[in-house]
Amino acid sequence: MLLYAIERKRSQMILLAEKYGYTSEATVKCSQELDKLLNLAQQNTCMNVKMAK
Repeated sequence: MLLYAIERKRSQMILLAEKYGYTSEATVKCSQELDKLLNLAQQNTCMNVKMAK
């Protein structure tokens, strides 16, 4: 589910960048949202590794 959200947000960001440019407010905001999703995925991965030990 999280990976799907990441892929959707990444696609959205690419479309925004193509339409408005990389430094537009919409693109930057979407990029920040993507960063939050990626950080969450990283945290989940770290927790799973720790639990597996």
